[in-house]
Amino acid sequence: MRIVIAEDSVLLLDGLTRLLTSEGHEVTGHRTADDAVAALGRPAGPGHPLPDLLVTDVRMPPTHTDEGLRAAVHLRSVHPELPVLVLSQYVEQRYASELFAGDVRGLGYLLKDRIADVDELLDAVGRVSGGGTVIDPEVVAQLLARARRPVLERLTAREREVLALMAEGRSNAAIAERLVVGTAAVEKHVTSILTKLELTPGADDHRRVLAVLRYLEHAPLRGDLS
Repeated sequence: MRIVIAEDSVLLLDGLTRLLTSEGHEVTGHRTADDAVAALGRPAGPGHPLPDLLVTDVRMPPTHTDEGLRAAVHLRSVHPELPVLVLSQYVEQRYASELFAGDVRGLGYLLKDRIADVDELLDAVGRVSGGGTVIDPEVVAQLLARARRPVLERLTAREREVLALMAEGRSNAAIAERLVVGTAAVEKHVTSILTKLELTPGADDHRRVLAVLRYLEHAPLRGDLS
């Protein structure tokens, strides 16, 4: 079986490669998600066959946030038949929800710290590459919890406070002055708000305006931000 691994940890990449190679698999490793996308993002053909499985981490260079999972979502959109096993220490809820929103055949998401032994990992590799679905119960629990949460409850108290001031039409500088914090801190809160409200950059959308609209839709009456 041909397996591609996207993992920035040298030790883990080497360990997984040795383990899977010892099981008779052909393994190719990539240290960044961009490298994996460059290798697999082209149309499949006689000269560029798809691997039997992509194993990817979530947090990878350059920002170490969600590059690996975003790469998996992208590659599944290009190659819906590509089996993907996410192997991470973290549950990145937004892109995990997107990954599992369609056909879940050939998909897996396991937490590294909860894999009891090598046989469990090898079993997951075999099941996902064969079209099965393997999801850690903790991943399921977090995705369900996220789906149940009202949209503004995803924000911290300070982020809701910043969003309320945005709804008043205040600039970042004005918000910083009101909250007695630096402008950089406000910018960080705004970025987090836009991410948690799932307002991705788009050519036709102004995310700040959309965030305010989302606030006006869901904010409690009487301005209660608690």
